Amino acid sequence: MRKKSFFQKAAAVPHIMWVIMFIAAPMLFVLYFALTDAEGKFSFSNIAELSKYGNVFILSIAFALIATVICLLIGYPLAYFMSRQSERAQKILMVLVMLPMWCNLLIRTYALMALLDNGGLLNSLLVKLGLDKVSIVGTNFGVILGMVYDFLPYMVLPIFTSMTKLDKRYIEASHDLGCNNWQTMTKVIMPLTVSGVISGITMVFVPSISTFYISQKLGAGKIDLVGDTIERLFQNTSTYGVGAAMSLIMMILILISVGIMNRFSDDEDKTVKRGGIR
Repeated sequence: MRKKSFFQKAAAVPHIMWVIMFIAAPMLFVLYFALTDAEGKFSFSNIAELSKYGNVFILSIAFALIATVICLLIGYPLAYFMSRQSERAQKILMVLVMLPMWCNLLIRTYALMALLDNGGLLNSLLVKLGLDKVSIVGTNFGVILGMVYDFLPYMVLPIFTSMTKLDKRYIEASHDLGCNNWQTMTKVIMPLTVSGVISGITMVFVPSISTFYISQKLGAGKIDLVGDTIERLFQNTSTYGVGAAMSLIMMILILISVGIMNRFSDDEDKTVKRGGIR
């Protein structure tokens, strides 16, 4: 193996420093505070305190799973539709999908809250039509809707990318062998786009389970998720360690999600290299 030159090593220094300062060091601080008590002694007391927040974890996981499934059900057909269009149309549709991402997440969420609030545009329109108002802000549905609205592009883009890279000869071969459109979709396209699906699921599930601003605004302070609880715990010095312990659990869940994603991606690559579809 050829040795790296001095300039190559020097170019890597800023990246290494960035990782140490903004990734490794914060994680070590979280680990330290999670596993020490108020006197700085090693203890699992903060981890034990998390048993009081079991409902918060369950609710957060449930909301994240529901939002992820909805994004998948919407995102996969949308990505397939985009991949079947001309190159010019694909670019236009890509811009439309990415357009909301150009705006800050906080602004998007606040705008959605303004639209769905009791005095917002939606309810104002319903009143003018002589219909009853609908309560969305402050409900479970409102929080899940906010997650889907904010994170849907993260599901569409990786699936669309995997579909555009799909060798069209596989599709032509399936039709030549007598498969109809549904069989082609389920036996050819879906198995060969698993990596995009797994990437999309991870990119939606991870921010959904750790979000706090969406639940604060669209939940109207009535719904506590993991992100909200961590924020509140860190605001109080007496519960700082418990907040760190909860953050540690969240980091472990995220690492597990990324590991699962990489495992599925590796398995799919091996399947394609072996000649693929059964």
